[in-house]
Amino acid sequence: MTTNEKKRQRFLRDPLPVRLGGLAATLGRISSSAREGSEPATTRCLIEEARHMIEWTAADAEPEAAAELVLVQRQLTLWQNVWEAACQDRRQRVLLSVQAKIWSDRALALSGLLDPTP
Repeated sequence: MTTNEKKRQRFLRDPLPVRLGGLAATLGRISSSAREGSEPATTRCLIEEARHMIEWTAADAEPEAAAELVLVQRQLTLWQNVWEAACQDRRQRVLLSVQAKIWSDRALALSGLLDPTP
């Protein structure tokens, strides 16, 4: 069994809200990593992790949320494909940072983890 398959199985043990919360946390780390100009490989790995998390989560989400997650996954793929060059430009790093923060906030909202319980 590959490491990725082990991660997938572990990730899928959690209920959907927890998985969305984990995705939000990873997107938040992408935001921080891009903003701080961390090692490009670190940001690239986080992008890959978020893409997998979306793949493993979207099928279980409501249709509207799943569609939204797939759009984020597509945008992450585009970022991943240009990251080597983009990370050299501070404006591009800030752009990814802002986008990832927005995506993180949205994933957290979709999770419902911040909703007050009655």
